[in-house]
Amino acid sequence: MILAERARQARSAWERAVGLLGADHAGGGLFIEPCSSIHTCFMRFAIDVLFLDDTDTVLAIYPRLPPWRFTRWVRGARRVLELDAGNAGPTAVGDRLECLPCAS
Repeated sequence: MILAERARQARSAWERAVGLLGADHAGGGLFIEPCSSIHTCFMRFAIDVLFLDDTDTVLAIYPRLPPWRFTRWVRGARRVLELDAGNAGPTAVGDRLECLPCAS
């Protein structure tokens, strides 16, 4: 199952701080790296949040996280994949995602 056709990456401090703020949807998704907790303050929509370790194994899932919420710090998390609510589908803790770079 494909969770995101094309996910943007947020690696700089500024990109991580801004994240999806001001957007109306997650689009193809957003990887935030490094990251072990998030908030949805000032967001306009709910998102599915997957916390991944350094092998892209799912450590925690926050489905349909609404605006103005905070996640716990997730031990071992190296990055987060934020998706539009419902797009995480049947993904479960322990699943390993395959993340491929996009072709130019």
